[in-house]
Amino acid sequence: MTIRTRLTLVYGVLVLIAGLMILGITHLLAYQRLNGNMVIAKLEAAPFPDAAAGQRYVQEIRGDATNDALKAFLTQGGIALAVVLAAALAFSWLIVGRLLQPLHRVTETARRIANAPDRGLHERIALAGPHDEVKELADTFDIMLGRLDKSFDSQRRFIANASHELRTPLTLNRTLLEVTIDPATASPELVQLGRTLLAVNDRHERLIEGLLLLARSERTVTDRSYVDLADVVAHVAGQAPHDGVELTVDAREAPTTGNAVLLERLVHNLVENGIRHNLPTGGRVSAASGTRPDGTVFVTVANTGPVVPRYELPNLFEPFRRLGVERATAPGAGLGLSIVRAVATAHGGVVQADPRDGGGLIVTVILPTAAPSSEYPT
Repeated sequence: MTIRTRLTLVYGVLVLIAGLMILGITHLLAYQRLNGNMVIAKLEAAPFPDAAAGQRYVQEIRGDATNDALKAFLTQGGIALAVVLAAALAFSWLIVGRLLQPLHRVTETARRIANAPDRGLHERIALAGPHDEVKELADTFDIMLGRLDKSFDSQRRFIANASHELRTPLTLNRTLLEVTIDPATASPELVQLGRTLLAVNDRHERLIEGLLLLARSERTVTDRSYVDLADVVAHVAGQAPHDGVELTVDAREAPTTGNAVLLERLVHNLVENGIRHNLPTGGRVSAASGTRPDGTVFVTVANTGPVVPRYELPNLFEPFRRLGVERATAPGAGLGLSIVRAVATAHGGVVQADPRDGGGLIVTVILPTAAPSSEYPT
């Protein structure tokens, strides 16, 4: 039961107990009063020709009068108690509801923040009213939100600034290495070393680009345009290198709104992830888009590959987490599915992953649908 219901029942029980006590005490006083009734006392003192018959007559009158009075008192008192109890419950329900309104506001704000695509930490409760326990709770919650908002903003700024600062030396390193390993002037050993260093540098560049994109995609998309996910899926699948991997496409109309560059990167990461987990032995990757019965749109990428335990699925969407490989030797930066989830969340969508029978993974991104493209800028 809710707090409101429990408090209402507690108040109702207290009123009922108080009413029963008052009813019992009044019943006892009325009984004593009736036994001491002056009319009956005069009848008892009156002379009767037959003393025994007169005594029985008086006793009958006393019993009938007492029973009738007490029965009427209990009936009318019970009705009055029921009315008072019903009124007390109704007023208790209203008063408790009024007292709990600030708590409802705190709960609604917390739920709205938890469901916001960008975590909604900039929002505050800002509860007005007397400085009581509820306001103290709301103010403490606002302080916590402020600190969390500042912490997340600092984290995003640090990632973005560090990534920008690292891009310049990495670009410079690549240029110097490309000049150094010129076959016309460098020995074969130096060329081999330079190519190895270029591969390492390229890996670092991809990591930096991934961090920049992840920091960017964790913000809510405010500048939206009309995007048909069918065009994005067809374009990405047509451009993706998939030597030895069978790639099939079923791109059906899936209108949504958002940042076209981020949505393209979302689909690209899914397709690239599916292809990578089928190399070098070959396999199958299928990419599809369309509209669901509930009106939302989807992009699904399914691939063959190694068996994925269901308990490992949540870890795959964490940054730098991979399945069954060492971080140092694994291809890619380990940010692909993390970026997919961040982009989907920023667009008000969700990501679902399920193991595929026989090995591999099925990843589905569900996004809100959009009105006709004429209503949005292109």
